[in-house]
Amino acid sequence: MTDRLRGHLAMLAFSALIAGSFPLGAMTVQHISPEAFTALRFAIATGILGAVALATGGVPRTSLSAPWRYLLLGGSMAIYFVLMFEGLKTAAPVSAAAVFTLTPILSGAFGYLLLRQIMTRRMSGALTVGAAGALWVIFRGDLTALLAFAVGRGEVIYFLGCVAHALYTPMVRKLNRGERPVVFSFGAMAGAAVLLLVAGAADIARTDWAGLPPIVWITLVYTTMFATALTFVLLQYASLRLPAAKVMAYTYLTPTWVICWQAALGRGLPGWVVSCGVALTIVALAMLLKDEHPA
Repeated sequence: MTDRLRGHLAMLAFSALIAGSFPLGAMTVQHISPEAFTALRFAIATGILGAVALATGGVPRTSLSAPWRYLLLGGSMAIYFVLMFEGLKTAAPVSAAAVFTLTPILSGAFGYLLLRQIMTRRMSGALTVGAAGALWVIFRGDLTALLAFAVGRGEVIYFLGCVAHALYTPMVRKLNRGERPVVFSFGAMAGAAVLLLVAGAADIARTDWAGLPPIVWITLVYTTMFATALTFVLLQYASLRLPAAKVMAYTYLTPTWVICWQAALGRGLPGWVVSCGVALTIVALAMLLKDEHPA
């Protein structure tokens, strides 16, 4: 199996795992502040990744050089996750997942600015198709709402988080100095945890942890172990093997995975209008995966 194929498999797993955050997050945000939840999530995930890094070769002293790299990477992901949960207070999970599919075109732009990665015509066309599908879902096929740009507050908040997420992918390749994915992920995770614990200290102190309902703890376990620690490693791994825009292309599967999660959780299926937009995002993914060229 080639490194390129391993990168694709890593992102396939990433898209399925990250999708679970949307329906679970929507069920959790009314019970705890995004800052307190995300701070605890990153603190626990940092401990998990640190243990894994130590058990699989340790953390070389050279990887601790230029710690500002980890604060920069961690800051971008901290912003993303906080704004995601803030946006889910009012945005529907499938709609938020559609906003997430706008990250490939943003990531492609950042990839050019930071790494001079050039998108081919096929990639540009695929990103355009995917963006059209995302907008279709966000505005629920309502042309009047699209022309008036009547987008919900939750979607706007989450979009700002997606900008931070899109910047993260090319920054991984720009800032990595040969560290193993798990070590580099641990550094970025630790940077995010430090920033969140400082910024969210007041919310953490105000939270009635003993009175939280079970769904909060279920979501915490899932997002910490699978949608944070594991997806960080998968994203780092793929980012070192695939172009930034191609890595983020797998976000086009997120709305489809969210629909599957919604159905599994007994929360129903979207109407055919929304499903048409989701279908466009799958077409965009297929177009991007055919466009194989050296990273």
